Amino acid sequence: MKNIVKLGAAAATVALLAGCAGGAGDSDKANSSGEGGEKILTYLEPNTFTTLYPASAGYYPNGGVVNQITDRLLFQDPETFELSPWIATSLPEVNEDATEYTFDIRTDVTYSDGTPLTSENVVKNISLFALGDPERKLSPSEQISNFERGEVVDEDTVKFYFTAPAPGFAQAVSVYNAGLLSDATLDKTSEEFGPGNATTIIGSGPFVISDEKVGSELTLTAREDYDWAPPANKHQGRAQIDGIKYILAAEESVRIGALTSGQADVVREISAPKEKEVKASGAEIKSYSTGGMTNQLDFRFLHPLLSDIKVRQAIFAGIDREGIVKSLFTESYPLATSPVDSRSKAHVDVSKAYKYDPKQAEKLLDEAGWKLGSDGIREKDGAKLEITFNEALPQPRSKEVITKVQEQLGKIGIKVNIFAGDFAAQDEASKDINQVQIRHTMVGRADYDVIKSLYYSKNRNQLLNYNAATGEIGDPHLESLLEKISSSAAEEDRIAAAQEVQHYLTDNYYVLPLFEEPQVYGVQPYVKGFRGEAVARPWFYNVSIEK
Repeated sequence: MKNIVKLGAAAATVALLAGCAGGAGDSDKANSSGEGGEKILTYLEPNTFTTLYPASAGYYPNGGVVNQITDRLLFQDPETFELSPWIATSLPEVNEDATEYTFDIRTDVTYSDGTPLTSENVVKNISLFALGDPERKLSPSEQISNFERGEVVDEDTVKFYFTAPAPGFAQAVSVYNAGLLSDATLDKTSEEFGPGNATTIIGSGPFVISDEKVGSELTLTAREDYDWAPPANKHQGRAQIDGIKYILAAEESVRIGALTSGQADVVREISAPKEKEVKASGAEIKSYSTGGMTNQLDFRFLHPLLSDIKVRQAIFAGIDREGIVKSLFTESYPLATSPVDSRSKAHVDVSKAYKYDPKQAEKLLDEAGWKLGSDGIREKDGAKLEITFNEALPQPRSKEVITKVQEQLGKIGIKVNIFAGDFAAQDEASKDINQVQIRHTMVGRADYDVIKSLYYSKNRNQLLNYNAATGEIGDPHLESLLEKISSSAAEEDRIAAAQEVQHYLTDNYYVLPLFEEPQVYGVQPYVKGFRGEAVARPWFYNVSIEK
């Protein structure tokens, strides 16, 4: 039955493509499907969006839409990570301890429904994203820390106050998670930001959502009056294309077939084994780092089987990271040298701890009292050394990665189970240390605060250092180190704190990085100006179609 469902979905996608961007094999039609020769870009996504509420838009299909329909106070250069003005007319004025931020804002910006972007509106946006609204089930942004309140100073000035230093705030208001929305949109509930309501989400960005076919297609149309792009951006004024067709194509074979036959212009998520096929067709592979935290294995060290550092050391030594990356991936996936992406100013190379040495791994397990049983699995005090990893559905080739780990650790007497299941099951299991002991994960963000986001008790808590049942913190020192990253006012202090955390995670064998995770796109050669923004979500404002 599952195969029938998949084939049906694939057939539906093919039919959609035939009816929109162009006929099979006709690449001219693929980029001029509108009346009068409009330049409509066809973009294939493997997943549909789940919410267009910016603070919760981290999932790639969400951010890939929010990124086109909203502007931000500041702009972050995708290459250098430098911040510059956008809706704000200059970088913010910040007090000495980074607890007060003052922005001057433009007064000529409008939303796509014609309403003005005002000081009051900016304060309403940032306050909602920072604090959330439990009654409407709107979560706060994990990127904004220590927020107290916002204030309208005058018609073109706003000020934000924080209860403690918030040095990451400027970067936080440069990403789609702080995409500015109209007042009416900000009044919506969580459900009203979901599928079926896309055309009612009103931003000030260069595109507006003009049509939605729930679960299969979105149509974005360029705003004719858009004229407030970031000054640092070379292109100004209206977008160079007339619109974008977002089409769901869950099957990779369908996405690649559409690209190579000329039915699609840009396709997200090309797996490593398929890169060669895409290049052979004449299309280009565009790979962009997601920044932030690398693709990694996070050890729930409070679990009895992982509480002994020698067991964690043995697992480190028993996993051949280089062999895994070399056999499963391409040059788009650099071998990680730290839990933090190498593009970060805070990155420090701690890869000496990741040396593959199965004999050393066996020695460590022997020393820890784990002896091989007759079935090849190590035992101690009547218990088996049996550990469950998750299959991380959003991460590239996660099942294959964990299967390789399973084989490697099996050779030293550790049994690895793989927790499979849909997104809901995975999310629920990830919160239970008895279901998943080692978590395969990553998170992208071009700021040091991302380290805190991944591990801190009140954020993603991926190490399960915080026990929700007891309210206790297993490693208080790690918790305090993470707090230093988001609360150190001076950049040099933040960098030092972030580097200290990397050393601490490595010295305690809490995190084993695998590779620096990219987003890999297939792009037609006539599509110019395409690239990912700072965390690799697509940004189509600069795109042109040139035959």
